[in-house]
Amino acid sequence: MQGTVATFDEESHSGTVLLDDGTRLEFPADAFAASGLRLLRLGQRVRLDRAPDGSISALAMITMPAG
Repeated sequence: MQGTVATFDEESHSGTVLLDDGTRLEFPADAFAASGLRLLRLGQRVRLDRAPDGSISALAMITMPAG
């Protein structure tokens, strides 16, 4: 699943992502930590990994496939 970063708090490392259908999902600091990223910017597209309970467990950068 993919979404767009809507909010990101640099101090708490938590935020929200908007899915393409407009659904807003919150992600916790643990999901950001699992990403290995150092920063997110508003409007950035990310891939979302979800836990069995539906919460976001990790974020990942979307990269261009090798051509």
